[in-house]
Amino acid sequence: MAPHSDHDSSPVNGSMNGHSYGVNGPDETNGVNGVNGHSAVNGNSNGNGASYGVTNGHHAKQSRLPATDPESVHDLICVGFGPASLAVAVALNDALEAGTLKTPPKVLFLEKQTQFAWHAGMLLPGAKMQISFIKDMASLRNPRSHFTFLNYLHENGRLIDFINLSTFLPARTEYEDYLRWCASHFDEVVRYQNEVVSIAPVGTGEGPLKTFSVTCRNWATGDVTTYVTKNVLVAIGGQASIPRSLPAKNPRVIHSSQYAYTVPKILTDRDAPYRVAVIGAGQSGAEIFNNVQTLYPNSKTYLVMRTEFLKPSDDSPFVNSIFNPGFIDELYPRSTNYRRHLIKDAKATNYGVVRLELIEHLFEKMYDQRREIGRDERQWPHRIMGGRRIVNVDEGNNGLQIQVCKAPPSDDDDFEGPLEGEIENLDVDLIIAATGYKRDAHLDMLKDAWHLLPAAPETEEALGDKWHVEAKSGKKVLEVGRDYGVRFSEGTVAPGSGVWLQGCCEGTHGLSDTLLSVLSTRSGEIVQSIFGSA
Repeated sequence: MAPHSDHDSSPVNGSMNGHSYGVNGPDETNGVNGVNGHSAVNGNSNGNGASYGVTNGHHAKQSRLPATDPESVHDLICVGFGPASLAVAVALNDALEAGTLKTPPKVLFLEKQTQFAWHAGMLLPGAKMQISFIKDMASLRNPRSHFTFLNYLHENGRLIDFINLSTFLPARTEYEDYLRWCASHFDEVVRYQNEVVSIAPVGTGEGPLKTFSVTCRNWATGDVTTYVTKNVLVAIGGQASIPRSLPAKNPRVIHSSQYAYTVPKILTDRDAPYRVAVIGAGQSGAEIFNNVQTLYPNSKTYLVMRTEFLKPSDDSPFVNSIFNPGFIDELYPRSTNYRRHLIKDAKATNYGVVRLELIEHLFEKMYDQRREIGRDERQWPHRIMGGRRIVNVDEGNNGLQIQVCKAPPSDDDDFEGPLEGEIENLDVDLIIAATGYKRDAHLDMLKDAWHLLPAAPETEEALGDKWHVEAKSGKKVLEVGRDYGVRFSEGTVAPGSGVWLQGCCEGTHGLSDTLLSVLSTRSGEIVQSIFGSA
C-alpha cells in the first residue's frame, strides 16, 4: 500500500472479507499503520435524531435516517458499509439536517462484516495517517457537520489535547475509531453479516424498469433475503490479488490484508526462528517486512520484489493536486488515451511506492547487517531481494520452498521473458503477498442486469475505463457517467432509478477513486444525483 492509500477501499471490508471499502486499491496502506486495540462503538437509536448512544464515555447523536420496513420499496440500498457508503450516509444525514432534503429517504446498507471495520488486517504498530484529518467524512463538503473529525475529538473530550500535538496526521487507530464513531450513528439502517450475492432488475415488461432486487445471504444464519429498491450503490472495495505463481488455497500463503489477525495464529511462538517471505514492493510489503522482524526477533525474512529498488512516494504539493476533488472534473472529459497515460504517469503517488522514512529505516538495517555480518547477503537474516521473479513454489510438510531468479523489471504478472543468473531456493514457513487488489467483483454481482447495457462497438477496446461483458444477446459495455451512475441503454431504466459504482472507477475518475481523499465531496455528488440535494 502506498501513502495516499488513505483510503476506503479496505481489504477488511472489501478484498478479503466482502463488502465495503478497503484497502483500496492495489498495494495500499496508509503509512506505518496503527495499533488495533479499541472496540466497536454502538448505540441505540430510533432513527429520528432524538436518541443517543455512548462512545468512549461520550454521547453520540443518532442519524436522521429512519429504520426501514424490509418489505417496502427502498429509495437506495448500498452494497457495503465501508468509508464510501458511510460518507453517503453522512451526506444524507447532513442534507436532512440542513433541510435541503425534505423527506428522509428509505435507505438500507448491507455489510458482510459483523461490525464496522477498516483495514483490520493492516493495523500495525506505530502508525500515522498520511492525509490530513480535514479530508474526513464531511469537512470538505460541510465543515459544520456533526461528523467532522474535529467534532469527533470534541465529543470525546480530546480536542485541545489533539491541538497540542501540532499535527494534521492522527494515529491510524484514532482515525479508525473516528470512522467507527461515525458508523455507530447509523446502526438502525445497517444490516451487518449480510453478503450481497446478486443485483437484478425487476421488470414488468411495460416501459422502463423502475426497481432492482438486491439479494443477500446472512452469514450467521444462512438465511437469504431479497430487498427491492429504486437505486443501488455498489461500494464493495477491492478483492485480494495473489499472483498465480503462488500456491492457491495454501494456509501458509496469505494476503497482506489478513496480516495482523492471521499471522499470530500461524506463527504462535514469538521466540521461534520463523522464516517469512513478503512479496511486493509497496508500502504494505515494506511495513510487513519491517514488522515481522519486530514481532519475531529471531526470524529470517525476505522481501521479494520485481522492481530493483524500493521507490519513494511522491507527495509533493503540485503532484498532490491529482487527489483534489476538482481534478475529477478535469480528468473525466478527457479521452481514454489521455486519462490512461496521466494515471500511469502519476502512479508514483500511490502504487508500488514506500514512504521515504521507512525506506531510510530499512536501508539502515541492511547497512548494519553489511557492517556486522559482511557483504554476502545470503548470510543476512533479513534480505531485500529486488529484481526477482518467482519461478516456482514447492509445497512440503515442513513449509514452502520458493525458487527465485533475477529477471528484468516488468509490470506484467505473467512475465515469461528470459531469467538471468542462477535460481536461489528460499525455505520459508509463511508467504505474505502484498500484491494489491482487483476491483471487478461488481461485474458478476450485476450479471442479471447485463442485458440492459448498450452493445459494445466491435472495434472498441476496454482500456481500464470501461468493462466488456458477454450477455446472452452479445457483447455489452459497462461504463459510468461523471456522476458514477451506470450507463444503461436508453429507455431501459426509468429516471429516478439506477445503479452507482464506487471504488472501481479509477480509469475515468482518477487515482482518488479508491481513496479517502474525495469521499466527503463525492458522497454529496452521489446524494445530489440520486435525490436532488446534498
